[in-house]
Amino acid sequence: MNASDAAVRDRLTRALRERGDEIADRWVQLQRERAAIDIGESELREEADSLILLLGGALNDSDQGMEDVVGTNHDLRDAVMELSLRRERSGANPTATSLAILALKDAVLEAVKRDNHDPHELFPAAMMVNRLLDEAAALSFSAYVERREEIIQRQSRQLLEMSTPVVHLWKQILAVPLIGTLDTARTQVVMENLLQSIQTHEARVAIIDITGVPTVDTAVAQHLMQTVNAVRLMGADCFISGVRPSIAQTIAQLGIDLSTILTRATLSDALAAAVEMTGQESPTAGAPTNR
Repeated sequence: MNASDAAVRDRLTRALRERGDEIADRWVQLQRERAAIDIGESELREEADSLILLLGGALNDSDQGMEDVVGTNHDLRDAVMELSLRRERSGANPTATSLAILALKDAVLEAVKRDNHDPHELFPAAMMVNRLLDEAAALSFSAYVERREEIIQRQSRQLLEMSTPVVHLWKQILAVPLIGTLDTARTQVVMENLLQSIQTHEARVAIIDITGVPTVDTAVAQHLMQTVNAVRLMGADCFISGVRPSIAQTIAQLGIDLSTILTRATLSDALAAAVEMTGQESPTAGAPTNR
């Protein structure tokens, strides 16, 4: 940090320390005027006091350069992210949160102007304030996006699990009825759920029913083979049912070798074969029930 930056930093640090209450009051006022935020004034003031104190402390750090102050000062970074989280919980959108943080610029600069009207000194102070609070606004927006991504990924995972249930068809026999496209992510969920259920139910046979899978290409076939191999590693046998004539023809035309995999045309055929394989009494007529 050069001498000029150090002088500006000291000026801003002094303003934050000596006029902290004025800055906090003004920031709360600006937020309520400019940003659509449904947060009480007392909570806003408490938030303002904390952030202004941390901002002053970060600026006063003699070992801290002026590059990415918000990102490298852990306390200040955590405070900004927590502010973003509270605003999200209150229903504020990320733009409103960023604007709320940016309103602190005006509050700080107004305080600096009260002590110094020299434009040659105010300009570098304004530049430093802009840099600091732009970092804070960007961090709050980034934190919001990251949390949204986490929620989307969690919900996607939950939807995948709901769309690939493992059904306990018969004693020691499980089935996974697949509907829709089978991609890498879904295959992983199918495999994890099926292997866990094999262990839980001490199953000897698993049936993967692809009646609801519209098409089978090389990628889908590879996914199925991976799942079958994983099931075998668990010590269980695996059937693939629902192999319709059109799918059988496609597999043959693609030259995909499924000769090592047990297949049946329908789920009922696979269940009958599985019951026979396990040496149990055959199911009575009608649809099998869960046990």
